[in-house]
Amino acid sequence: MKSILHVIAALTIALTANPVAAQTDYPNRQVRIIVGFTPGTAPDVAARILATQFAERWGVPVTVEDITGAGSNIATDRVAKAAPDGYTLLMGGNSALVINPSLYDKLPFDPVKDLAPISQVFVAANALAVPADSPVKSVQDLVALAKAEPGKLTYGHAGVGTSQHLAAELFKYMAHIDITPVAYRGTTALLPDLLANRLTMSFANIVNVLPLVREGKLRAFAITSLKRSALAPDLPTMAESGYPGFEAVPWFGLMAPAGTPAPIIDKLHDETVKVMAMPDVRKTMQQQGLDIIGNSPAEFAAAIRTETPQWAKVIKEAGIKLSN
Repeated sequence: MKSILHVIAALTIALTANPVAAQTDYPNRQVRIIVGFTPGTAPDVAARILATQFAERWGVPVTVEDITGAGSNIATDRVAKAAPDGYTLLMGGNSALVINPSLYDKLPFDPVKDLAPISQVFVAANALAVPADSPVKSVQDLVALAKAEPGKLTYGHAGVGTSQHLAAELFKYMAHIDITPVAYRGTTALLPDLLANRLTMSFANIVNVLPLVREGKLRAFAITSLKRSALAPDLPTMAESGYPGFEAVPWFGLMAPAGTPAPIIDKLHDETVKVMAMPDVRKTMQQQGLDIIGNSPAEFAAAIRTETPQWAKVIKEAGIKLSN
């Protein structure tokens, strides 16, 4: 009898010491998904798709909050410092998780220690685009103009450390040209200046660029992935355009603060994968130029570990600095 009482007492203490672990009805209140970019960008679109489906499945509100700035460092830090209870999540990208550690002398968060991977959600391509009334008609024309007018051309990007920023700097490095960067708080923020020809070019996300290209408002020359996009199969890759090995693509995945209980991580992973497998969701994502990943937390963590030193090498060899 005493042994049974001891077991009951031990279980009571364990559950009381960790109320989150004792919670079996997660989620039972509003869940937030924080995005480090402006509304309408690829991570925002993906986050809202997940939020809508989660809300329907869970019967609780799931909202998306866009907190822009510093290449999504601000949003990432917000989640890294949130309570590890599953109610504050991050749609985090390789800019903050993989690239920024090599660009910033000091980050307010550690991508590996302060965040718990759930699942990579999608990977997308950026497209090299110029205004429709630009005199530039090809990648080769752009390079020739840049060499003729060093430092006078401009490119817009979605923030220091984003794949758009790195794509342009990699292009400058490989083409041996000088183009001046102009930082914005997300792709949608730079589009008005690109459309008005106040910017020479941008490696903008294909989700945002392609509709404008089809409307004749922008002209696109190439994409930054190693393979052509099914969304725009006529667009060659940068590698096909004379820059072998060129790749600078954004990927995003769902994350939680480190210390979030494993059962909650497992549930979030399971729900994310199920949503990503829904035919309507897959169709919507593909129409947006987003290729679904849906991997495991371990595979997501491995991707971060693998890609961090790869981008560190590119950044060092290209001489990319934070001031860029």
